[in-house]
Amino acid sequence: MPLSEGVRFDERTRQIRGTGRVNSRVRVAIEWREAGKDVRAEGYTMDTSAKGCMVVMPQSVPVGESVRLVNLINQFSSEGTVVWRGHPGRTGWELGVELLQSSDEFWGLEF
Repeated sequence: MPLSEGVRFDERTRQIRGTGRVNSRVRVAIEWREAGKDVRAEGYTMDTSAKGCMVVMPQSVPVGESVRLVNLINQFSSEGTVVWRGHPGRTGWELGVELLQSSDEFWGLEF
């Protein structure tokens, strides 16, 4: 059965992603360990959800890497995992980060 038969696009993407997403630009930092050293990079989100976000960072972080995501507006932090990495663009690398514990409070938004 084709995916488009009887199911609207927004309903299909909600099933795939699990929660609603909001286009929002929030300054964030990602912290991780690389070669035994603590590394931190600052960037911004393209979109957010209770379960994670897509961020743009000046440097790449490997898929599968455990990270700490810091919301630089409210200073909340959450453990997460890089689950997707796009190609480098003019403004940096696009990274998908899944939070280990979903929380509306992390972003200060309701989803």
